[in-house]
Amino acid sequence: MRIYSLFLIAGLLIGCSQPEARKPVVRKTSSFMSESIERNKILTKAENQLLQKKIEGDSLHQYLNSEQGFWYYYERRDTLNGPMPETGDLIVFNYDVRDLAEQVIFSEQELGPQSYTVDKEELISGLQDGLKLMREGERITFLFPSYKAYGYAGSERINPNQPLIYKVELIKVNKLTDNEKN
Repeated sequence: MRIYSLFLIAGLLIGCSQPEARKPVVRKTSSFMSESIERNKILTKAENQLLQKKIEGDSLHQYLNSEQGFWYYYERRDTLNGPMPETGDLIVFNYDVRDLAEQVIFSEQELGPQSYTVDKEELISGLQDGLKLMREGERITFLFPSYKAYGYAGSERINPNQPLIYKVELIKVNKLTDNEKN
């Protein structure tokens, strides 16, 4: 019995030793990642060419290039310096979505007025960035490459990798009060 107890204690001591660290496994990057990067470069270049062709074919408007990677022009610009949305502000806006051939995908009437808490709710990244460039009462047309819209996934009526035109009117900016900011 005593020998059995010694073996049990020895087994517990050996079994309770600290685990030994393993060396990291070195993995070489697969060709999938390289191929994906190249495919994205080709897609982005093709989309930018389509968007540039659209811009060059529109001599009626002066397009601005945003720092966020999309283009836009003012249909109606605020000259009185109305409020601009900031993080946390509740805004109301109308918009419609079109393809580059100006075919309506989602109409303003179909979508109705939209409420959005700036940077606190989900929207496509292009629209999130675009709304922050607007003043209350302005109407802007945005040209979004697919990576600023629905990207690879697309949507029910939007094809994967489809650049889009958004016509947006910022109706109301409800600013946060000092109490609400805290």
